[in-house]
Amino acid sequence: MHYAIIAAGEGSRLAQEGVSKPKPLVELNGEPMVLRLMHIFERCNAESISIIINEHMTEVREFVESLNLSVPLNVVVKTTPSSMHSFWELSKVIPEGKFCLTTVDTIFREPDFARYIQAFEADGEHDGMWAVTPFIEDEKPLYVDVDNDLDMNITAFRDQPWDGAKYVSGGIYAMDSKAFKVLDHCIESNISRMRNFQRALVDAGHRLQAFSIDKIIDVDHASDIEVAQKFISE
Repeated sequence: MHYAIIAAGEGSRLAQEGVSKPKPLVELNGEPMVLRLMHIFERCNAESISIIINEHMTEVREFVESLNLSVPLNVVVKTTPSSMHSFWELSKVIPEGKFCLTTVDTIFREPDFARYIQAFEADGEHDGMWAVTPFIEDEKPLYVDVDNDLDMNITAFRDQPWDGAKYVSGGIYAMDSKAFKVLDHCIESNISRMRNFQRALVDAGHRLQAFSIDKIIDVDHASDIEVAQKFISE
Protein backbone atom coordinates (compact mmCIF):
# COMPACT_ATOMS: atom_id res chain seq x y z
CA MET A 1 0.00 0.00 0.00
CA HIS A 2 1.24 3.45 -0.91
CA TYR A 3 0.31 6.58 1.03
CA ALA A 4 0.06 10.28 0.22
CA ILE A 5 -0.38 13.41 2.32
CA ILE A 6 -1.69 16.81 1.30
CA ALA A 7 0.12 19.38 3.44
CA ALA A 8 0.04 22.29 1.01
CA GLY A 9 -2.25 24.64 2.93
CA GLU A 10 -0.96 27.74 4.69
CA GLY A 11 -2.63 27.14 8.07
CA SER A 12 -3.70 30.79 8.15
CA ARG A 13 -6.48 30.26 10.70
CA LEU A 14 -4.11 28.68 13.20
CA ALA A 15 -1.61 31.50 12.71
CA GLN A 16 -4.31 34.12 13.24
CA GLU A 17 -5.22 32.39 16.50
CA GLY A 18 -1.67 32.54 17.82
CA VAL A 19 -0.23 29.15 16.81
CA SER A 20 3.34 29.89 15.73
CA LYS A 21 4.20 26.53 14.14
CA PRO A 22 3.08 25.60 10.61
CA LYS A 23 0.12 23.24 10.78
CA PRO A 24 2.02 20.05 9.75
CA LEU A 25 4.47 20.62 12.62
CA VAL A 26 1.85 21.30 15.30
CA GLU A 27 2.45 18.68 17.96
CA LEU A 28 -0.17 16.27 19.24
CA ASN A 29 1.01 14.75 22.50
CA GLY A 30 4.60 15.67 21.64
CA GLU A 31 4.62 14.44 18.02
CA PRO A 32 4.24 16.66 14.93
CA MET A 33 1.04 15.87 13.04
CA VAL A 34 2.84 15.04 9.83
CA LEU A 35 5.25 12.67 11.57
CA ARG A 36 2.41 10.98 13.44
CA LEU A 37 0.76 10.24 10.11
CA MET A 38 3.95 8.89 8.57
CA HIS A 39 4.62 6.60 11.53
CA ILE A 40 1.08 5.24 11.34
CA PHE A 41 1.52 4.62 7.61
CA GLU A 42 4.77 2.76 8.25
CA ARG A 43 2.96 0.50 10.69
CA CYS A 44 0.19 -0.06 8.12
CA ASN A 45 2.33 -1.77 5.48
CA ALA A 46 3.55 1.36 3.70
CA GLU A 47 5.55 0.77 0.53
CA SER A 48 6.09 4.48 -0.05
CA ILE A 49 4.90 7.86 1.25
CA SER A 50 4.38 10.94 -0.94
CA ILE A 51 3.73 14.42 0.40
CA ILE A 52 3.08 17.85 -1.09
CA ILE A 53 4.18 21.00 0.76
CA ASN A 54 3.61 24.56 -0.40
CA GLU A 55 6.60 26.64 -1.42
CA HIS A 56 6.28 29.03 1.51
CA MET A 57 6.61 26.37 4.21
CA THR A 58 10.39 26.07 4.22
CA GLU A 59 10.38 24.90 7.85
CA VAL A 60 8.08 22.00 6.96
CA ARG A 61 10.15 21.10 3.92
CA GLU A 62 13.37 21.05 5.94
CA PHE A 63 11.74 18.90 8.62
CA VAL A 64 10.33 16.38 6.16
CA GLU A 65 13.54 16.14 4.16
CA SER A 66 15.48 15.45 7.37
CA LEU A 67 13.42 12.37 8.21
CA ASN A 68 14.86 8.89 8.05
CA LEU A 69 11.88 6.69 7.25
CA SER A 70 11.79 2.97 6.59
CA VAL A 71 10.16 3.49 3.16
CA PRO A 72 10.83 5.75 0.14
CA LEU A 73 9.62 9.34 0.61
CA ASN A 74 8.56 11.47 -2.35
CA VAL A 75 8.42 15.19 -1.60
CA VAL A 76 6.65 17.64 -3.91
CA VAL A 77 7.11 21.35 -3.18
CA LYS A 78 4.49 23.43 -4.92
CA THR A 79 1.83 26.00 -4.06
CA THR A 80 -1.54 24.98 -5.51
CA PRO A 81 -4.97 26.64 -5.70
CA SER A 82 -6.89 23.72 -4.17
CA SER A 83 -6.53 20.33 -2.52
CA MET A 84 -7.58 18.68 -5.79
CA HIS A 85 -4.72 20.39 -7.59
CA SER A 86 -2.39 19.26 -4.80
CA PHE A 87 -3.61 15.72 -5.35
CA TRP A 88 -2.94 16.06 -9.08
CA GLU A 89 0.65 17.10 -8.40
CA LEU A 90 1.01 14.13 -6.05
CA SER A 91 -0.39 11.77 -8.68
CA LYS A 92 2.78 12.31 -10.70
CA VAL A 93 4.90 10.64 -7.99
CA ILE A 94 2.52 8.12 -6.39
CA PRO A 95 3.46 4.62 -7.65
CA GLU A 96 0.88 2.53 -9.51
CA GLY A 97 -1.46 0.37 -7.51
CA LYS A 98 -3.49 0.88 -4.36
CA PHE A 99 -2.85 3.95 -2.25
CA CYS A 100 -4.42 5.99 0.53
CA LEU A 101 -4.59 9.80 0.48
CA THR A 102 -5.27 12.05 3.45
CA THR A 103 -4.86 15.66 4.47
CA VAL A 104 -2.28 16.39 7.14
CA ASP A 105 -4.83 17.64 9.69
CA THR A 106 -7.17 14.65 9.53
CA ILE A 107 -7.07 13.05 12.97
CA PHE A 108 -8.17 9.49 13.65
CA ARG A 109 -7.36 6.71 16.09
CA GLU A 110 -4.75 4.33 14.73
CA PRO A 111 -6.70 1.10 15.38
CA ASP A 112 -9.67 2.46 13.39
CA PHE A 113 -7.39 3.44 10.52
CA ALA A 114 -5.62 0.06 10.54
CA ARG A 115 -8.96 -1.77 10.22
CA TYR A 116 -9.90 0.49 7.32
CA ILE A 117 -6.65 -0.16 5.47
CA GLN A 118 -6.90 -3.90 6.06
CA ALA A 119 -10.42 -3.86 4.61
CA PHE A 120 -9.26 -2.06 1.46
CA GLU A 121 -6.22 -4.29 1.03
CA ALA A 122 -8.48 -7.35 1.18
CA ASP A 123 -11.15 -5.89 -1.11
CA GLY A 124 -11.16 -7.10 -4.70
CA GLU A 125 -14.51 -5.68 -5.83
CA HIS A 126 -14.25 -1.91 -5.49
CA ASP A 127 -12.16 0.79 -7.12
CA GLY A 128 -11.95 2.81 -3.93
CA MET A 129 -12.88 2.85 -0.27
CA TRP A 130 -13.75 6.11 1.46
CA ALA A 131 -13.51 6.57 5.22
CA VAL A 132 -16.78 8.13 6.37
CA THR A 133 -18.03 9.06 9.81
CA PRO A 134 -21.37 9.77 11.48
CA PHE A 135 -19.56 12.35 13.63
CA ILE A 136 -20.17 15.74 12.02
CA GLU A 137 -18.03 18.65 13.20
CA ASP A 138 -16.66 19.96 9.91
CA GLU A 139 -17.59 23.53 8.98
CA LYS A 140 -18.49 22.48 5.42
CA PRO A 141 -19.09 18.72 5.53
CA LEU A 142 -19.42 16.59 2.42
CA TYR A 143 -22.32 14.18 2.90
CA VAL A 144 -21.92 10.67 1.52
CA ASP A 145 -24.96 8.77 0.23
CA VAL A 146 -24.83 4.96 0.25
CA ASP A 147 -27.17 2.32 -1.11
CA ASN A 148 -27.64 0.65 2.27
CA ASP A 149 -25.86 0.18 5.60
CA LEU A 150 -24.76 -3.35 4.73
CA ASP A 151 -23.14 -2.99 1.31
CA MET A 152 -22.17 0.69 1.82
CA ASN A 153 -21.74 1.35 -1.90
CA ILE A 154 -21.43 5.09 -2.49
CA THR A 155 -24.10 6.51 -4.79
CA ALA A 156 -23.49 10.26 -4.42
CA PHE A 157 -21.59 13.03 -2.66
CA ARG A 158 -23.78 15.93 -1.54
CA ASP A 159 -23.13 19.40 -0.11
CA GLN A 160 -26.37 19.46 1.88
CA PRO A 161 -27.92 16.93 4.28
CA TRP A 162 -31.22 15.21 3.58
CA ASP A 163 -33.71 13.28 5.63
CA GLY A 164 -31.89 10.13 6.67
CA ALA A 165 -28.35 11.36 5.93
CA LYS A 166 -25.91 9.43 8.13
CA TYR A 167 -22.36 9.90 6.93
CA VAL A 168 -19.90 12.61 5.97
CA SER A 169 -16.53 12.22 4.31
CA GLY A 170 -13.66 11.78 6.75
CA GLY A 171 -11.06 13.17 4.38
CA ILE A 172 -9.36 9.79 3.94
CA TYR A 173 -9.49 8.25 0.49
CA ALA A 174 -8.19 4.82 -0.53
CA MET A 175 -8.26 4.03 -4.23
CA ASP A 176 -6.39 2.58 -7.17
CA SER A 177 -4.13 4.62 -9.44
CA LYS A 178 -6.60 4.17 -12.31
CA ALA A 179 -8.50 7.03 -10.64
CA PHE A 180 -5.78 9.33 -12.01
CA LYS A 181 -7.50 9.29 -15.41
CA VAL A 182 -10.57 10.93 -13.86
CA LEU A 183 -8.35 13.36 -11.98
CA ASP A 184 -6.59 14.36 -15.20
CA HIS A 185 -9.96 14.96 -16.84
CA CYS A 186 -11.03 17.21 -13.94
CA ILE A 187 -7.88 19.31 -14.32
CA GLU A 188 -8.27 19.53 -18.09
CA SER A 189 -11.92 20.59 -17.65
CA ASN A 190 -11.05 23.30 -15.10
CA ILE A 191 -12.98 21.48 -12.40
CA SER A 192 -11.81 22.40 -8.91
CA ARG A 193 -12.31 21.16 -5.35
CA MET A 194 -11.71 17.65 -4.08
CA ARG A 195 -15.42 17.01 -3.63
CA ASN A 196 -16.03 17.55 -7.33
CA PHE A 197 -13.34 15.00 -8.17
CA GLN A 198 -15.19 12.55 -5.94
CA ARG A 199 -18.42 13.23 -7.81
CA ALA A 200 -16.56 12.74 -11.08
CA LEU A 201 -15.44 9.29 -9.95
CA VAL A 202 -19.05 8.26 -9.33
CA ASP A 203 -20.13 9.75 -12.67
CA ALA A 204 -17.35 7.80 -14.42
CA GLY A 205 -18.65 4.54 -12.99
CA HIS A 206 -15.97 3.89 -10.38
CA ARG A 207 -17.20 1.54 -7.69
CA LEU A 208 -16.65 3.23 -4.36
CA GLN A 209 -17.45 1.76 -0.96
CA ALA A 210 -17.79 3.63 2.33
CA PHE A 211 -16.10 2.40 5.50
CA SER A 212 -17.59 3.89 8.65
CA ILE A 213 -15.33 5.10 11.46
CA ASP A 214 -17.06 6.37 14.58
CA LYS A 215 -15.09 9.59 14.85
CA ILE A 216 -12.68 11.54 12.63
CA ILE A 217 -11.81 15.18 13.35
CA ASP A 218 -9.86 18.02 11.75
CA VAL A 219 -7.46 20.53 13.28
CA ASP A 220 -8.60 23.85 11.84
CA HIS A 221 -8.49 26.08 14.92
CA ALA A 222 -6.20 26.48 17.92
CA SER A 223 -8.90 25.04 20.17
CA ASP A 224 -8.92 21.86 18.06
CA ILE A 225 -5.39 20.96 19.15
CA GLU A 226 -6.31 20.07 22.72
CA VAL A 227 -9.43 18.28 21.51
CA ALA A 228 -7.33 16.19 19.10
CA GLN A 229 -4.79 15.31 21.77
CA LYS A 230 -7.49 14.04 24.11
CA PHE A 231 -9.22 12.17 21.30
CA ILE A 232 -6.18 10.13 20.23
CA SER A 233 -5.29 9.44 23.88
CA GLU A 234 -8.68 7.96 24.75
